[in-house]
Amino acid sequence: MQIVRYFFVGGAAAVVDVAVFAALINLLGVHYLVAGAAGFLLATWVNYVLSVRHVFAAGVRFSRRRELLAVYAVSAVGLLWHQAALYAGVELLAINVYAAKVGAIALVFFWNFFLRKHFVFAPAAPRP
Repeated sequence: MQIVRYFFVGGAAAVVDVAVFAALINLLGVHYLVAGAAGFLLATWVNYVLSVRHVFAAGVRFSRRRELLAVYAVSAVGLLWHQAALYAGVELLAINVYAAKVGAIALVFFWNFFLRKHFVFAPAAPRP
C-alpha cells in the first residue's frame, strides 16, 4: 500500500516538475537540461513534504534536517539518471522534449522510492 501512496505523491511532484520545466522552457527560453534540473529539484522538495505527511514516518532514522539532506543526496543520483535520460531522449532518440521528460521522471520514480524506503526513512539497525 505504501507504494500506492508514493505513486500519488510522486504524481503530484511530477506535475510540479513538468510545470516548472515547461514554464522555464516556454516562458524564459531556458535550455531543456537546465529546466529539467530546476523542475526536478523543486519536485524533490514537494515530494519530501508530501512523503512525510502521507507515505513515510519522518525522523525515524535521522533528524529532520539530516533526513532532508539524505533525500537530496539520494535524489542527486536520481538527478544524474534523469538528466542522462532527458538528454538521450532529446539528442539521441530525437523524441519530443516533453515525452523525454516524462520518461526521465518514470525512470527515476522507482530509484527514489526504493532508496527512500530502505535508507532514508528506514529505522536504524539495532546496535549489537
